[in-house]
Amino acid sequence: MLARLWLRLGAFLGKTLLWLVGLGLLGWLLSTLWFAWQHSGPVSPDEQIPPGEAAMTQGIIQTAVRIVDQHREGTRYLRDAHAKAHGCVKAQVSVLPDLDPALRQGVFAEPGKTWQAMMRLSNGNAYPQFDSIRDARGMAIKLLDVPGKQLLADQQARGEQDFVMFSHPNFFVSDVAEYAQNVSAQADGKKVMAFFPSVDPRSWQVRHLFIALATLAPPPVSPTQTTYFSVSPYKFGTANAKFRVAPDPQGCPAYVLPKQNQDLPNFLRSALNQQLSTDRVAACFVLQIQRQNPQKFMPIEDTSIEWKESDAPFETVAKVVIPAQDFDTPALNLACDNQSFNPWFGVEAHRPIGGINRLRKAVYEAVSDYRHSRNL
Repeated sequence: MLARLWLRLGAFLGKTLLWLVGLGLLGWLLSTLWFAWQHSGPVSPDEQIPPGEAAMTQGIIQTAVRIVDQHREGTRYLRDAHAKAHGCVKAQVSVLPDLDPALRQGVFAEPGKTWQAMMRLSNGNAYPQFDSIRDARGMAIKLLDVPGKQLLADQQARGEQDFVMFSHPNFFVSDVAEYAQNVSAQADGKKVMAFFPSVDPRSWQVRHLFIALATLAPPPVSPTQTTYFSVSPYKFGTANAKFRVAPDPQGCPAYVLPKQNQDLPNFLRSALNQQLSTDRVAACFVLQIQRQNPQKFMPIEDTSIEWKESDAPFETVAKVVIPAQDFDTPALNLACDNQSFNPWFGVEAHRPIGGINRLRKAVYEAVSDYRHSRNL
């Protein structure tokens, strides 16, 4: 009798499990179909600013300053993100000599033109942690001696064009409102609440949680062996576009990086130093753009949506070379720490667009001013 009871219980539990699996699959299918329906084109090629965005931005600035205060090292005030640099290096960005006329926009208008540039390679976290910890990785490129009117009225003497990117194609927040809620929770040490702000399941951001988990990836072998994305869109002449910088090993002499000790806290800096300073071998990339097709679902105001390459391929507009050099000295590292990279340092042809970029304009300026005023 006891055996019969166990058999019945096992059969009941088995059927229950099958029902739960079936309901789970049905829910997944319905949510996938709903998502595909909600995220289908066409989309607007123009910015759409929601009400209340300016007020939310001011609150985010206060939170960002609080993060800078929390994570300072002694008397040094660090960035609120990408605090740890692997190094700032000199680079050359060369426009393709046979560039398609349709792609000759802004700093890419002159085929064959070579820009001298500064590049900062970094981890994404707001605190300088071990390189072995899962994280996003960043690349910021600053073209120097760029003629023309700068976007920011009080920065006309700069003559720069910055491209700010990190190692994942989309962001784990959609817009300024979601960013405000997310960064506030993280600043308070409530990382789980960043994606589950209330008990109401309708407020849960499960898809964005998975994007964040994918963004926090294991470390690359070297910062020169990673692909970096602008994530947010920019003007590209009269079009809208996103940027990508990808390794181009064929563009440089063949090189195999000696195995690095990934238990060391700064092994990515060591890898960069090994290639550029010790072995004196250049690193090469291609700089590419992906132009928006408004007939496809390639929105401007939602940075959580990856623009599919099947809808719009990436097109190479320039080659990027980091020549062999010595960069890891106390003086150069201090200069790197004090350097500001901002997507709003640039010209109208590459003006940042969309909510996250409008937010960057205010936050980057405020945090940069705050850091530099205290790092004198």
